[in-house]
Amino acid sequence: MQRISVIGSGTMGNGIAHTFAQFGFDVALVDINPGALEKAMAIIADNLDRQIKKGIVAEADKLSILGRIATFTRVIDGVQTADLVVEATTENLEIKLGLFAELDRLCPRHTILASNTSSISITKIASATSRADKVIGMHFMNPVPVMKLVEVIKGYATSEITTNSITAISKKLDKVPIESNDYPGFVANRILMPMINEAIYALYEGVADEAAIDTVMKLGMSHPMGPLQLADFIGLDVCLSILRVLHDGFGNPKYAPCPLLVNMVTAGKLGRKSGQGFYTYG
Repeated sequence: MQRISVIGSGTMGNGIAHTFAQFGFDVALVDINPGALEKAMAIIADNLDRQIKKGIVAEADKLSILGRIATFTRVIDGVQTADLVVEATTENLEIKLGLFAELDRLCPRHTILASNTSSISITKIASATSRADKVIGMHFMNPVPVMKLVEVIKGYATSEITTNSITAISKKLDKVPIESNDYPGFVANRILMPMINEAIYALYEGVADEAAIDTVMKLGMSHPMGPLQLADFIGLDVCLSILRVLHDGFGNPKYAPCPLLVNMVTAGKLGRKSGQGFYTYG
């Protein structure tokens, strides 16, 4: 696989495009919003500059890396020759089903269709296509150029050939691929989100304030970031969406999102991206 298409140019999408291009792949970055594509390319350039300062990327390679990324505002133009498509759109099942049905129509028959979803069923996503054996989860962590983990999620019909191909390409990106079966939240968010939710409950019930809760987890448990700070970084709306997937998928009240989280999202306090969550960002 050499030709990679990334659908969605937000934080995850531009990070995925950056990483593939950095390791020599030809990337088509697709977004219906031209302004979002322009912003994404500027972010990739800035992140490459950070890598240059750290000695991760040679300054002479910056232009060639950027040159391997082409941008498109129409899906059909960005996927016609793709060997692998990585979808990195919003965590909304209906949007993903519609997009994967479209990708199935537009992509060559050999193309593997991967989703960067953090919680939505790969089996459900695959049901919108006629190539369920070639549909898989490829869950990168944020920030993509830095974080080593890739969760490789096998849907009910995902073939071993597809799984092995995605595992191999993840290693070519200098990532560590970990296989997971298709259950709500997979591994990462099935463990992470209940912890974040419990930290929010501790705040909601007045056990301690934000700084105290995060400090306990950083100093007492050696976490690099406290759970409330991490929730702000992920996006409180994303956390709420994942918790609802877990709650609906398992039918277990332990996954029910804390009322404080629901109220904050309703009020538009989404964390770092909105300027205010559990903390304020200037």
